[in-house]
Amino acid sequence: QRAGDVIPQVVGPAGEHQPGTKPWRMPKRCPLCKAEVVRPEGEVMHRCPNRACPSRGLETLYHWVGAALDIENVGGSTIKKLWDEGIVRSLPDLYRLDAERLMEVEGYAEISATRAFESIQRSKEQPFSRVLFGLNIPKVGWVIARSLALHFRTADALADATLEELEEVEGIGPERAELIAEWFADPDNRALVKELGELGLQLSLAEDERPPEGPLTGNQYVITGTLEGWTREEAKAALEALGAKVTDSVSKKTTGVVVGESPGSKAQKAEQLGVPVLSEDDFRALLR
Repeated sequence: QRAGDVIPQVVGPAGEHQPGTKPWRMPKRCPLCKAEVVRPEGEVMHRCPNRACPSRGLETLYHWVGAALDIENVGGSTIKKLWDEGIVRSLPDLYRLDAERLMEVEGYAEISATRAFESIQRSKEQPFSRVLFGLNIPKVGWVIARSLALHFRTADALADATLEELEEVEGIGPERAELIAEWFADPDNRALVKELGELGLQLSLAEDERPPEGPLTGNQYVITGTLEGWTREEAKAALEALGAKVTDSVSKKTTGVVVGESPGSKAQKAEQLGVPVLSEDDFRALLR
């Protein structure tokens, strides 16, 4: 069935169990490294806590070449072969490959190996935010990775950030901040980031990605309701041109909420949190 009319939900078997079928139970230990499996509080998924577990390295590589950096001509099956043959066991290993080494892998000939090698090299041009996403930092998806990149601008600044500084980023609360700080506190993870930088990966925000500086730099606004003089996108662009950040949710970090006609619950939340509510006239004055 569909939970909430959206998400598929498993409610039971599709038919009768086959003879000899046994009830499935979550393994108590990781099948690869034998570490005791844990289930973090508040999460559904069970995890292997061993940072050195082979499965973590392999899954990070799958994530890196797929969703994160989208490296053409290097798919999951290729990564599995490279892993099984001991050729690639880490992200830096991937960038030490050359076409000749790839030709030793089943399924690659001169042309395909050259194309794969060139795709790997081109991935070094991917922006800092995608590199962050690819590192598989707990609770850091694409949106959070981009927010972190825009806020801290360099991997060094992010790695040295305090919990309080991390919580200043949109979408990051105490739990997520702690997970990010713990990841960067691990010497192995810091060494990995440093090595990727030495291999040519982007560890800082490019100049053309940096938000413009202006009189509203450091301020964060929310727009709600219908404005007479601007569309939502025009109002957002006007604030961003002055250096402000525009978000969708109201929090204690919000500088002000611009309210038009039929504003909904965001204006109420602003009042509850003590965040200034700005009329359209206030907004017009803000832009002068």
